[in-house]
Amino acid sequence: MPILTKTPPMGWNSWNTFGDNINEELVKGVADAFITHGLKEAGYEYIVIDDCWSEKSRDNNGRLLPDKNKFPSGMKSLSDYIHSKGLKFGIYSCVGTHTCAGFPGSFEHEFIDAVTFAEWGVDYLKYDYCYKPRFVAGEDLYRRMALALRNCGRDIVLSACNWGNDGVQKWIRGSGAHLYRSYGDIHDNWKSIETIMLTQLENACYGGIDCWNDMDMLVVGMGGKGDNEMVTSTGCSDTEYRSHFAIWAMMNSPLMLGCDVRNMTDETKAIITNKDVIAINQDEEGRGPYCIRQWNNLDNVFSLVKPLSGGDYAIAMINISDIKSEMSLQFYDMGLPALSGMGLEFYDCDKHENIGLFVERASIYIEPHECRIFRCKVKPV
Repeated sequence: MPILTKTPPMGWNSWNTFGDNINEELVKGVADAFITHGLKEAGYEYIVIDDCWSEKSRDNNGRLLPDKNKFPSGMKSLSDYIHSKGLKFGIYSCVGTHTCAGFPGSFEHEFIDAVTFAEWGVDYLKYDYCYKPRFVAGEDLYRRMALALRNCGRDIVLSACNWGNDGVQKWIRGSGAHLYRSYGDIHDNWKSIETIMLTQLENACYGGIDCWNDMDMLVVGMGGKGDNEMVTSTGCSDTEYRSHFAIWAMMNSPLMLGCDVRNMTDETKAIITNKDVIAINQDEEGRGPYCIRQWNNLDNVFSLVKPLSGGDYAIAMINISDIKSEMSLQFYDMGLPALSGMGLEFYDCDKHENIGLFVERASIYIEPHECRIFRCKVKPV
């Protein structure tokens, strides 16, 4: 089987904004928006329908059926439309007897569902964890679906969504899944973003090529709006959304949009199409970052440092506190002592400009909830 996810997947998922309020016209509109707003050109390719797409019961042959009211033309027709745009089609199921919203799950139907998805032209399966039989190991159920997909006659990405349970990061690569959720569901507020980030600092080393650590779909641009009360919240400022996007990019999380991409503000579009930040996420080496904390403000300010292909380094300086704070990054802690005669040239990935060559350290003041993200080159001083 070829490597399907050499870099973290990029796309869109219906859940965050729309919940169960989905239909084929919405999904087609999103596909159109991918082209109109340059999202495909920026690297986004998957359009994924989440829960609530099927009928409540299987047919007489045990096959899943799309909801005839929401998707009257059927999933193959919708898949063909998405593929006609040069994009890829994703769908949702669950390891349990039912999905989280109570629709038929794939438990003991893995092989017939895999064949069905292949016939529909599915390229990506988000596979959730609700209603799992109590005494069946989730690890076994993800192995089962991975095996079914790998033998269905079509290359389909398996996105394991068990919310970081059962020490998933330690066994998921061996199951054959291509990405895995590492924490609970995101909400459209800064505290949720912060919590997910902090829980994943120690897990950044587990994700990598063809098995990525998924920190959940992005809430960038939601602005406190949407039909899904399980995600919709206070919203975030543009600064917080920019930080959210940069942190997910730095930590190699898949970049799966969750806002209504048909109706974006200019600032939202600028954030999610930032080519310099996306390039860090899509770096071919796929290395996770390490964390260096501000020596006198350990709990609030820190840097993530990520080696990139070609010798560059990505550095994200993050302030999670509510006051403006300094981040002084000592290059010695990166392995670059002053006696080397080398410094770091900083390129600001948001301003898209070089800000100077720094020697021994870089000291920057960061606004509350802000992430400053840089691409750095090692240069002689």
